[in-house]
Amino acid sequence: MSFLKKLFGGSGQAAATDAEPKVTETRDHAGFTIKATPMPEGGQFRLAALIEKEVGGEVKTHRMIRADMFSSKDEATRFALKKAEQVIDQQGESMFSD
Repeated sequence: MSFLKKLFGGSGQAAATDAEPKVTETRDHAGFTIKATPMPEGGQFRLAALIEKEVGGEVKTHRMIRADMFSSKDEATRFALKKAEQVIDQQGESMFSD
């Protein structure tokens, strides 16, 4: 039975997509916190980051995932931080609007 559980994912644990993203680097920018979270995909890394800011006593989070792919985690991290800074400069707190 354990073979079938491994084969079909019956371990009872959350799927990898539900797991908390793995932060590779954190940076502050203009009052926001950027957490680079490159996503492994097909032998490459997709550009992704969390952008956070405390607004009205509550920490708001925006998850940024881009189509850009990189061959190394370090490169994806570096570009995620730059892109997140650009998003912050362009959108500011409005990225948290519903």
